[in-house]
Amino acid sequence: MKTSSKKIEVRYAETDQMGIVHHGSYVIWCELGRTQFIRDIGFNYADLEEMGILSPVTEISLQYKYPAVYGEEVTITTWIEHYDGLRIVYGYEIVNEQGKICVTGTSSHVCVKKENFKPISIRKQLPDWHAIYEREKKTCE
Repeated sequence: MKTSSKKIEVRYAETDQMGIVHHGSYVIWCELGRTQFIRDIGFNYADLEEMGILSPVTEISLQYKYPAVYGEEVTITTWIEHYDGLRIVYGYEIVNEQGKICVTGTSSHVCVKKENFKPISIRKQLPDWHAIYEREKKTCE
């Protein structure tokens, strides 16, 4: 199973008055991690969009374990939790500089045609993506 890591500096704008990261910021960080993962396996979202394909989030679930705070750096690790040829579930773990897990979670996605949002089969329409996703998905499914 392939994982990808991305370091993120906690910016002041992402925190509340107490310097604790706002819960919504983690969703953005997951997107940064997912984008890095896709780059690390040799693809990018811009290529999909040029082909008229989008990959919207259909579900997101985050479990908040420990607060990240302003001024520290966190690392988001991303992997493919589940893939079935149509749906992709990415897994996330966000850890602070002390090694404490701040957030774990998943996001689910499908690929759709841009003009009508109808789902497409990744297996059939994106065979290169399919081959890598099959190879890199979590092996304990």
